[in-house]
Amino acid sequence: MKKILSVLTIAAFSIAGILFIGNQDVSAQAKKVVLKVAADAVPHAEILEFVKPKLAKEGIDLQIYVTSEWTLINTQTDEGYYDANYFQHLPFLEAASVGRKLDLVSVGAIHIEPIGLYSHKYKKLSDLPANPIIAIPNDPSNEYRALLLLQQEGFLTLKKGIKSYQATKNDIEKFLKPVQLKELDAGLIVRSGDQFDAYITNTNRILEFGIKDPVLARESVKNSPYANLIVVKTSRQNDPAIKALVKSLQSNDVKKFIEKKYNGAVVPAF
Repeated sequence: MKKILSVLTIAAFSIAGILFIGNQDVSAQAKKVVLKVAADAVPHAEILEFVKPKLAKEGIDLQIYVTSEWTLINTQTDEGYYDANYFQHLPFLEAASVGRKLDLVSVGAIHIEPIGLYSHKYKKLSDLPANPIIAIPNDPSNEYRALLLLQQEGFLTLKKGIKSYQATKNDIEKFLKPVQLKELDAGLIVRSGDQFDAYITNTNRILEFGIKDPVLARESVKNSPYANLIVVKTSRQNDPAIKALVKSLQSNDVKKFIEKKYNGAVVPAF
């Protein structure tokens, strides 16, 4: 009888132990937070991958969705399909929000991708022929950056008083050097760069496609409004998981990672 009671006691403790461990697992799962972030492939997703293990230790399951559907990402974030996105600067967000009633806000600047003038045919700016054909992105915010870069390098001057960070060829006041500008979709420029004397694009496109063309000029990042942001729905800006994401991305470890990996093609913005 004592043996039977002893066996039953051990069994009872074993079951209780299993239930306790099971409850711990359920509790751990309940505390885990899933954070869905839409991002460009390079460097955005790579930077997110770098902080993912650190966030996992804090109970945050960072799920990274690599996409180049720029026209959809903000709408999907506003609708709650993504918890956050990481692919754009403030002028792009403002331009994308015009007339669309998007309730989105930036919660932190992470990095800057200086826009650059590249060439498949020439190694230096001074090597460009007279009246060169230069491809520039045709979306308003990046076209403005491209035109500013051409102004910086003495090709043209823009009209005074441009305040919206948006411009087209119609905003050119005068040409200081003969140049033919071809407006193209940003995604097409890197695929057809060899068809022009030079082209202007974001450094993330150069990195993403593994292009080795020399950079002839690069925009200044001093006081740049083009820092890439973590963007969320306004109601989520004080969410603890969102704050943890931004904190991890604005850490010294991430700053060192960016500086070492991208060697000036991507610059920390914090």
